Amino acid sequence: MSSQNVKVAIVTGASQGLGAGIAEAFREIGYGVVANSRRIAPSSDEGVLAVPGDIAETATAERVIAAGMERFGRVDTLINNAGIFIAKPFTEYTQEDYVAATRVNLAGFFRITQLAIEQMLSQGGGHIVNITTSLVDSADSRVPSVLASLTKGGLQSATKSLAIEYATRGIRVNAVSPGTIKTPMHPEESHEALAALHPVGRLGEQSDIADAVIYLEKASFVTGEILHVDGGMSAGHCH
Repeated sequence: MSSQNVKVAIVTGASQGLGAGIAEAFREIGYGVVANSRRIAPSSDEGVLAVPGDIAETATAERVIAAGMERFGRVDTLINNAGIFIAKPFTEYTQEDYVAATRVNLAGFFRITQLAIEQMLSQGGGHIVNITTSLVDSADSRVPSVLASLTKGGLQSATKSLAIEYATRGIRVNAVSPGTIKTPMHPEESHEALAALHPVGRLGEQSDIADAVIYLEKASFVTGEILHVDGGMSAGHCH
């Protein structure tokens, strides 16, 4: 897998849930994958390089890019998937909650994206996908989540800003904005209530998000797009 002709995707938050599904989807279309999360096991697949570490730390971001370059010789795509979601009434958020959300959701995006774009510019192009949340566009009193809106809303705005800044230089920047997806984060007993938040009346699957990311990867005329994969949440409410 050291062939410099193989395209390479970096996926943060890749040990489980959406990130694991996205990493697998890129392998299925023949990409090499650099997979990062705080605790990620080495892969037996020589096309997957696991790089453990907290992406909020600049040293981790630098290590992920350097390791990807050393193994594969290039970086074509960056999926900023690492994120934390803390749903609480606004006045109940603690300073620790604020620091945790801003570190992972914002600092975890910032440095690795700078480094990836530098590399992409030297290669003549690339693609970045930020994973946000539908609550940014469609707040819901049943899920009070100002910290998600503050941080992921910032990512959503940055998506458009970066898309325009680099539009003439071969780098596309898009976002996928999920509704609630069936992942290990949501216990089985919460599924019915969470399904009711979506106009279509069910939870999304991890594959729905992976499919959306792969669509954007292949859609060479699409940049600055916020692709809602949310069972209609951002469109309105049925009730």
